[in-house]
Amino acid sequence: MAVNITSIKTSSNGVWQGDNPLHFAFPLLIIQTVLVLVLSRFLAFLLKPLRQPKVIAEIVGGILLGPSALGRNKSYLHTIFPTWSTPILESVASIGLLFFLFLVGLELDLNSIRRSGRRAFSIAAAGISLPFACGIGVAYILRRGVPGADEAGYAPFLVFMGVALSITAFPVLARILAELKLLTTTLGETAMAAAAFNDVAAWVLLALAVAISGTGRSPLVSLWVLLSGLAFVGVQMLVVKPAMAKVAKRAEGESEVWICLTLAGVLVSGFMTDLIGIHSIFGAFVFGLAVPKDGEFARRLIERIEDFVSGLLLPLYFASSGLKTNVASIRGGKAWGLLGLVIGTACAGKILGTFLVAMACRMSARESVTLGVLMSTKGLVELIVLNIGKERKVLNDETFAILVLMALFTTFITTPTVMAIYKPARPGRHRYHHRKLHRSSSSSSSLPSATSDTKELRVLACVHGGSEVPSLINLIETIRGGHDKPSHAIKLFVLRLVELTERSSSIVMARAFRRNGLPSFLRNRDSRDHVTVAFDAYAQLGRVNVRPMTAISALSTMHEDVCAVAEDKRVAIILLPFHQHYYDGDEIENLGPGWRAVNQRILREAPCSVGVLVDRGLGGGEQVGPAEVAHGVCVVFFGGPDDREALELTGRMAEHPGVRVTAVRFLDNGKKGVDEKPNVTLRPAPLKSAEKSYTFSTAVVDREKEKELDDAAVAEFRRKTEGTARYEEKSASAANAVESVLAIGRSGEYELVVVGKGRFPSSTVAELAGRPAEHPELGPIGDALASASHGVVSSVLVVQQHDVVHSDETPVSMVFEAGGGGDGHHFKSGVEP
Repeated sequence: MAVNITSIKTSSNGVWQGDNPLHFAFPLLIIQTVLVLVLSRFLAFLLKPLRQPKVIAEIVGGILLGPSALGRNKSYLHTIFPTWSTPILESVASIGLLFFLFLVGLELDLNSIRRSGRRAFSIAAAGISLPFACGIGVAYILRRGVPGADEAGYAPFLVFMGVALSITAFPVLARILAELKLLTTTLGETAMAAAAFNDVAAWVLLALAVAISGTGRSPLVSLWVLLSGLAFVGVQMLVVKPAMAKVAKRAEGESEVWICLTLAGVLVSGFMTDLIGIHSIFGAFVFGLAVPKDGEFARRLIERIEDFVSGLLLPLYFASSGLKTNVASIRGGKAWGLLGLVIGTACAGKILGTFLVAMACRMSARESVTLGVLMSTKGLVELIVLNIGKERKVLNDETFAILVLMALFTTFITTPTVMAIYKPARPGRHRYHHRKLHRSSSSSSSLPSATSDTKELRVLACVHGGSEVPSLINLIETIRGGHDKPSHAIKLFVLRLVELTERSSSIVMARAFRRNGLPSFLRNRDSRDHVTVAFDAYAQLGRVNVRPMTAISALSTMHEDVCAVAEDKRVAIILLPFHQHYYDGDEIENLGPGWRAVNQRILREAPCSVGVLVDRGLGGGEQVGPAEVAHGVCVVFFGGPDDREALELTGRMAEHPGVRVTAVRFLDNGKKGVDEKPNVTLRPAPLKSAEKSYTFSTAVVDREKEKELDDAAVAEFRRKTEGTARYEEKSASAANAVESVLAIGRSGEYELVVVGKGRFPSSTVAELAGRPAEHPELGPIGDALASASHGVVSSVLVVQQHDVVHSDETPVSMVFEAGGGGDGHHFKSGVEP
């Protein structure tokens, strides 16, 4: 039934007055938007383990909402997506598309394209020309094999098919490279430069295709369209670009007015290209190229636009595309054979063309194939081309569906294929030895301590945000120890951890702060960044060598960056903030399970010692200068490698003039009658969850030798800290040991309590293996001190020593055996197999 769109009202009077909101434009648009967002986000969640870009979920979501799946139910289609609502939905989606293409132009730096050299240009040229030629060849077959395909003009159909097969989605490729940590490697930079060339060429070809796909008028009209388009680009580059450079400079102070004018410029540019006869998105893209890429203005523009556009409006465009895609129109074996032909031709053309030229440019065969696969990435720009082709009646329903599925398939296979065939080597692994602070006499000479080959202590401090910075700086100043001793020099690497998202600003930061696939030192630092300001102030006041870096990765691979930097910079210890932040006994920040999992993976895979800071306002929660440090530190020692590392670290703290150190050693209870207590044996329990149970080392260690090492470490600590630290010994069983440690944390006498994780526990700690675990990655003692329910007011530093012997851990079960003798040792060596 035909509907007069002018009779459609914007809003209803409500159900109480007999109106159905779904018969009115705005309420229906709300329902459509919510449905699209929920489905696309759900699909993105399902595809996240496969490391697929969000565009895949949005394309699939659009197809599912359309006649290919849910739209087969005509009642649903006519209720939720009636024909009269299509222009409204597409108009709102086009606003989002307009601004998204402006962001794409803003990401694309023409200067970097010019600097990229002949290799990237040659690869891009081959990656366009061969697929374009293949697309023209496939076009002949499709015109004969698809019913109705020959109704479109010959030249427009050939050009649209060539563009559809030769295009590379620059924004999607950037996100895939960033996800795989290849964005700033040689391969990634070559791919990005070639994709940038490809993107510019694709827009020129698209403008050509649009110009010649007019209404069938004289070819002179198409010529005027092309000439007008060239004039528009010339005005943008010669007039608008210098003007925007001046705007960017003036907007450094008050930018609100200039940002609004710039957004208006996007709309005006889109209107002008639509007026010319080229799609409005072309104008927005070119205007984005004219805006300066460096500086605060571009960053603010991206921040203001990207979330609203990419998160809310852009999915509507995929939905409108999905409503036009009917997979059911691909009928019969012949049609599906044509789909296979199109996919095979698109992949072969891109990969072969890129491979041959990359090999000629002296790239390795593996890199050349990988580059070809990366250049096969399609995405939003591909959908734009196809939608314009359908609007201009160049592509019919079946051809459109075939090309949409081709774009979906080629993008979907990119990430898994690259992961399978290309694994770049991390720099620095061949020259780095695993490091720790304390080295016993039994340690291998190939595993140096922190000071065995350098006079300075190298520390890598990880920062999530700004709230933990003051306490982290106070901890580092405490660890620094004696200021005037050359042996106590410290070199601090500060690694800011930023989650990689689909946002354009995230990709821009990843390109700015990574070199050769690794986080690099900050350049052109934002003076208003409070994290940078705080560490700069500490470097000046404390005369400490501070090197700030930024790691931008997905949470699932963030630990790889941290471990790679630790290797590359040869650090002795990594300091991690706990995912929960406390102040005055209350939890004021919880970063969630994602960041907790990052810490857990770092603890498992770190190439050096690790310290996890459970912050409860160390130093009063405010950054203080070196001369103002005044607090008490207590180290709790039960025995084992982790506790010896904690003792070594606290020994450095004792030499700080403002730090009062107390060491409390808990001895296994050897009082009379203890032989009546059963021995405790820990056995592997693989069925237990490591998320809910403490894990211990599977290594078998000589218990007597461990006790000798403990005694030697304590003796050395007492010798070094004589007159500067207090030492106590307590005899305690497992039951009262926890209460004794908690009493230390509750007393308020110490601002920091230092404990070892206890992966190879003493007999006292072994008896705690069966306790309910809240944060098992901290070990039994650290977990008890970190729990918010125990009333602890001190900050806690849980230390794990790096040692390849103790690296494998497993949940355990406790086995009690009768007897036990009177020697006080009720724990058998290691975890029994």
